Amino acid sequence: MRHLLLPPEDPEVEERARRLRELGIEDKVVPELDDFSRELAQRTGGCYAGVNFFIDENRQFFAGLYSAAADTTVNLDSPLLEDPVPGRVMPRDFDMGFCPHVVRRRKALVLEDVRDYPRFAGNHVVDAIGIYSYLGAPLIDSTGMVLGTICAVNQDPHRWGQQGLETIKSMAADLVERIEQRGHGL
Repeated sequence: MRHLLLPPEDPEVEERARRLRELGIEDKVVPELDDFSRELAQRTGGCYAGVNFFIDENRQFFAGLYSAAADTTVNLDSPLLEDPVPGRVMPRDFDMGFCPHVVRRRKALVLEDVRDYPRFAGNHVVDAIGIYSYLGAPLIDSTGMVLGTICAVNQDPHRWGQQGLETIKSMAADLVERIEQRGHGL
């Protein structure tokens, strides 16, 4: 059975790209966002965490990324699905991960076991790198634009609970405030 997807249209793609440029956000690694991702993983119990910007209509870019295995086994600069581990770049396709759904929905998404949801059970990321639980929140700036997401994932089912939801929403709001205050200075 084919899983159900949200419509792939994103009417804000051009406005989002313009807004990201205004804020000085490009497809470059930001060490402070790697640190933020590490804190997100630690606070939620995720094995991976990231700050994901939707740079254009074709790709997602993780300007911040953390992997619990990063010290020895993960190349965080490789494209996501060329290796069996997360990297910095991923197609923006709705079959490629969960963050495009968060951007489209404009609200947090909690999946404790993605296999319990027909819409997500067949997602390519589940099979490619074994992501079985997801916790994500949109980064919505003061203009109402969704810039991207923050997320934490696990390779096993994970009970994020209300605490996980509150944590990710709070951290998303804090990060947007920092981005808007500092722009390039992140």
